[in-house]
Amino acid sequence: MHDKLYINGAWRPAADGRMLDVVNPATEQVFHHLASGTPDDVDAAVRAARRAFDQDGWPQRSGAQRAGYLRAIAQGIRAEVDALARLEVLDNGKPLAEAKWDVEDAAGCFEFYAGLAEALDQSGAETLALSDARFESKVVREPLGVAAAIIPWNYPLLMAAWKVAPALAAGCTVVLKPAEATSLTALELAAIAHRAGLPPGVLNVVTGLGAVAGQALADHPQVDKLAFTGSGVVGSRIMAAAARDIKCVSLELGGKSPFLVFEDSDLDQAVEWVMFGIFWNQGEVCSATSRVLVQEKLYPRFLSRLVEETDKIVVGDGLAEGTQLGPLVSRPQYDKVLSAIERARAAGAVVACGGTRPATPTQGYYLRPTVLTDVPLDSDAWREEIFGPVVCVRPFGTEAEAVRLANDTRFGLAAAVMSGDTARAERVAAALRAGIVWINCSQPTFTEAPWGGYKQSGIGRELGRWGLDNYLETKQITRFTDTRPWGWYLQGGD
Repeated sequence: MHDKLYINGAWRPAADGRMLDVVNPATEQVFHHLASGTPDDVDAAVRAARRAFDQDGWPQRSGAQRAGYLRAIAQGIRAEVDALARLEVLDNGKPLAEAKWDVEDAAGCFEFYAGLAEALDQSGAETLALSDARFESKVVREPLGVAAAIIPWNYPLLMAAWKVAPALAAGCTVVLKPAEATSLTALELAAIAHRAGLPPGVLNVVTGLGAVAGQALADHPQVDKLAFTGSGVVGSRIMAAAARDIKCVSLELGGKSPFLVFEDSDLDQAVEWVMFGIFWNQGEVCSATSRVLVQEKLYPRFLSRLVEETDKIVVGDGLAEGTQLGPLVSRPQYDKVLSAIERARAAGAVVACGGTRPATPTQGYYLRPTVLTDVPLDSDAWREEIFGPVVCVRPFGTEAEAVRLANDTRFGLAAAVMSGDTARAERVAAALRAGIVWINCSQPTFTEAPWGGYKQSGIGRELGRWGLDNYLETKQITRFTDTRPWGWYLQGGD
């Protein structure tokens, strides 16, 4: 496990020597320490990225050359899947099987963007048809510059891959700021990139507090692009920082995603996907379908089965065999989720199951998966992101009512609909105001498809070719080709 900052191809301590504790959420014990980056460290990282972009030729390398580095990084990740997954569990708390899935997805992300990097070589310039035949015009795509990537703690390595891979593919250089609670695999990514021969300054990793290192990175005038995933509150501050220097910005923020279950749905499938939509990754998922609307005829049977199956979920250490739900990531997050449940009770909601920590283990940030019913529509539990294994369930009558309730939110990241009627499912999917809509499932995420939300769930899209577009500028190059003089001011003569 690395404990230093990675800047300009070298490992170095924080400028003031300060360190952060790394806590295992399963035991509440400190098991490692990391450098806590300062504004001076951030400045060094940005300047290294700037040199790599402006002077050392990273943007001038062909897409095929950049693809070679990306594939080498992917290979390095795959060679260490088990070790990286174990670090994710120790750092984040998620079950080991989920962590392995995430690490493998991260490797796949680098491989995918290697292909898009190569495609940039083939696409070349686009020639435009102009209204004036005396001119020729073409459009080229060029790397944007120095990208600052600020990532959350729920998918540490995968969120790094979502930003670093397309940025490097496009020809940008990167300063990566991982979440202070989960920085271990970001540092391992730097080590893998170093072994892959990535030139100095192309990728830099600065660990530290968000309010210190993260803010310094957002404020740095030599950063061209801010890419952030996290809460809406912090996203607003990131956007304000970007506005000061007119930086490009992409934001993937929170959600309060609905799941509409119609009466013709298969009960087993509905319960399975609703559980996957909220309890995967301890419910610490921005797209979690945490508001479940079930048609009245199916509602009693659905709720009974959901509570029965939820009570069977095995809660425990992510490294223990059979664990299906690990601890929450940290003490602050644990307290926040418990507080949200208590506020829901006070507002009149009924805790159908869960809502407390399990009898064992006695240490760790554990919470039984929780189902809330009778949740008032104006309560925080229904309207605000809890970011834990807590789902709100209520009945609906008509399709129109379900769509209205689903769309009545300031968020718009994701939504899901389940129905045996394909035409209805497609109709409802079209009516839902969200950037991602799942039919007869919840949460599947593919590197090839765009990811991002409507309304206060963010700006821009990640993944797929849309993720690459985040890191490319569009340039018009127009040439005057006529042999005759332009003749606007000079009418002839020598």
